[in-house]
Amino acid sequence: MGNDLAKAADLNKYLELPQVSDRLREKLGMEEAMRFKAALSSAVATNPKLLECEPYSIITAGLVGHSLKLPPSPQLGYYYLVPYNNRKRNCKEAQFQIGYKGYIQLAMRSGSYVKLNVSDVKAGEFVSWNPLTEDLEVNFITDPIKREKAETVGYCGFFEYVNGFRKMVYWTRQQVEVHADKYSKAYSLAQDKLLKAGKIPQKDLYKYSSFWYKDFDVMALKTVIRSMLSRWGSMSIDMQRAYEQDVKTEYVPFDQAQATASQTNQQEAGSETVAEFEEPKKERWECDKGHWFNRRKGGKSCPECGSEQLLDHAGKQEKPKTEGGEEFLNPSEGE
Repeated sequence: MGNDLAKAADLNKYLELPQVSDRLREKLGMEEAMRFKAALSSAVATNPKLLECEPYSIITAGLVGHSLKLPPSPQLGYYYLVPYNNRKRNCKEAQFQIGYKGYIQLAMRSGSYVKLNVSDVKAGEFVSWNPLTEDLEVNFITDPIKREKAETVGYCGFFEYVNGFRKMVYWTRQQVEVHADKYSKAYSLAQDKLLKAGKIPQKDLYKYSSFWYKDFDVMALKTVIRSMLSRWGSMSIDMQRAYEQDVKTEYVPFDQAQATASQTNQQEAGSETVAEFEEPKKERWECDKGHWFNRRKGGKSCPECGSEQLLDHAGKQEKPKTEGGEEFLNPSEGE
């Protein structure tokens, strides 16, 4: 708990760094930047695992949601900040992942839809489904408490255009399970069965933090509405961006998606690149003797040899020197 509080404090300090605050104010305006930072801190507080992510990734992911005018609160379910391992950078980074309510919100904004919704189907409710004529017969349980306790057996989606075009889809729970097992990198049907049977050791439970394990129905509803809209629906520019980001985040390995998902798509969505919110790099200097070092503020000499002849190319990366056929960097590093 104490460690989480320390990390949360570090995130808040990061948000207040001049470089970060100035860029957010420049992009969002003073008042909007303050609201954005407060909303981001609140969202992160509800998911302690995000505190393990690089702060710049939390900001860039949040800016994707902000550019789509979706609130970051996980309680609302419009989108989520999801931690992923980035093996190339050897760190954890947050990624934007839209929820099924976010898809509905973006679709309704387009003005193309009169009706749009998805729903789960409980045991005892399903009567029949004709995939050719798209006739679905369901007798919904009217008692909300009884319905909540009933087992989920399927999911249905429906939309109607302004021009009268209608579409209905139905997926069984087994269809969604097979789909997720085949395409989602964060879900395994076999492991899910072991998890539900209580056969996963306590020390390994952290590996099952995906929403597919924590809230299968919510992910299933999103899968149904995403498939329905992407195949037959009218997709606005905002929805296309959200869809592409969602698919790349969830359905391809993060190593492959990172360059496009966290940089290209976030740039297209109006956010900043990773580099713009990374902590400033220390200035690197070289003296006339060839020693590279981090120059102290106000420092006027090389900490290794004392030379005051500092070459005028601060910030350049030193070249590896060779000795005995092996490359190495000068270990002289001042503070």
